[in-house]
Amino acid sequence: MTAHQDTRAQDAHAEEVRADEGADARPSGDVLTAGDIDGDLGERATLVQFSTAFCQPCRATRRILDEVAGMVAGVAHVEVDAEASLDLVRRLGIMRTPTVLVLDASGRITTRASGQPRKADVIAALGAAVP
Repeated sequence: MTAHQDTRAQDAHAEEVRADEGADARPSGDVLTAGDIDGDLGERATLVQFSTAFCQPCRATRRILDEVAGMVAGVAHVEVDAEASLDLVRRLGIMRTPTVLVLDASGRITTRASGQPRKADVIAALGAAVP
């Protein structure tokens, strides 16, 4: 493989990743209940994190979401073990961890993102979910 072909292959892979992330970022319109996520919904919004035991970015994501939930009154952070909740994972089409869902006060998914989020992005997503 020439250097030019290798660069094209890397560019194609980067496009696939961006396309996948864009598709994953759309809200699904689904509504989740406390029973679905095995945790209490926040009064104003809920940050739902799907994680697995050996997911390194899940640990950093947990810290970020805990911090943001602590900053905003009425916002809860609930972590869901993806391996123990396969029915919900399949229903929502969760393909990788961490995946974060932002729910409004009624449990409707307003934002969905995969990978370790930036704190500023979480705060912005909450702004769209919290009246």
